[in-house]
Amino acid sequence: MLQLRPNCECCDRDLAPDAAGAMICSFECTFCEGCAADRFGGVCPNCGGGLVARPARPTALLAKAPGSSERVLKTHGVRG
Repeated sequence: MLQLRPNCECCDRDLAPDAAGAMICSFECTFCEGCAADRFGGVCPNCGGGLVARPARPTALLAKAPGSSERVLKTHGVRG
C-alpha cells in the first residue's frame, strides 16, 4: 500500500490522500505537480527516477487505510 505522504517534500504544499495533484517516484518521494514539472522536469531529484501522478485513495477507504501523517521536507536544487 502506498504511504501517501501529506505534503510536497520541496515546497511543503499540502497533498490530500484522496485528491489529485501529487507526483511520486518508485521510492514514493512525493512532490506537487508544480515542483515536479517546473523545478525538476518530471525527474525525481533524490533518485533520478521518473515522477508520475500518484493515485488518489478513495475517500470511503481513508478511515481504514489513512495516508501518512509524517511530513517530509528537503532542500532541493533545480535540475538541469
